[in-house]
Amino acid sequence: MAEQIFPTKGNLIACQKNLSLAKLGFDLLDRKRNVLMREMMKMIDAAGQMQKEIGDTFTRAYQALQAANITLGIVQTLDAPAREETGFSVTGHSIMGVDLPAGHLEEQTVLPYYGFFGTNGQLDYAFVCFSKVKRLCAELAGIENSVYRLATAIKKTQRRANMLENVVIPRLTGNIRFISATLEEHEREEFTRMKVIKKQKG
Repeated sequence: MAEQIFPTKGNLIACQKNLSLAKLGFDLLDRKRNVLMREMMKMIDAAGQMQKEIGDTFTRAYQALQAANITLGIVQTLDAPAREETGFSVTGHSIMGVDLPAGHLEEQTVLPYYGFFGTNGQLDYAFVCFSKVKRLCAELAGIENSVYRLATAIKKTQRRANMLENVVIPRLTGNIRFISATLEEHEREEFTRMKVIKKQKG
């Protein structure tokens, strides 16, 4: 045996207790892994839908921007200075001890930072679409970060579960078998010795 252990009743009880704890630990890790996997799959689906929505919104925004460029000219359309973005916040919640962030861009009244003179509805529509894309990208960033954290946590949980299942539990089971067999052998020897002593006395 790789592990040297003395075959005593105390060690047998300790190994049985450790085996019970190892099995309970494996069961809990297995449940944790399943919960994290379910959550990750939900988030992957949500991220896929959000990416599709972002792609569609970008397409509409660029089409509107192209139409605005055709009617107004590129110089006029891009002449206004960009406004600093505010209202971005990160909140979070925890699932099975894993902190999951969520990005939010504060819902604000969408007001263009350019004058209405010399512009048209196509430019306004492009502005609204790009504002929506910003909000969706903030949410998507939180979801993708959460998926990464969940994947890392699942990997760690899987590694620990494998360690318990393939190393710790078989080792403890082997120790229990070894100690039980040795103790039984000692009991048989003791019983035989007692019989011989009893015969000699009788």
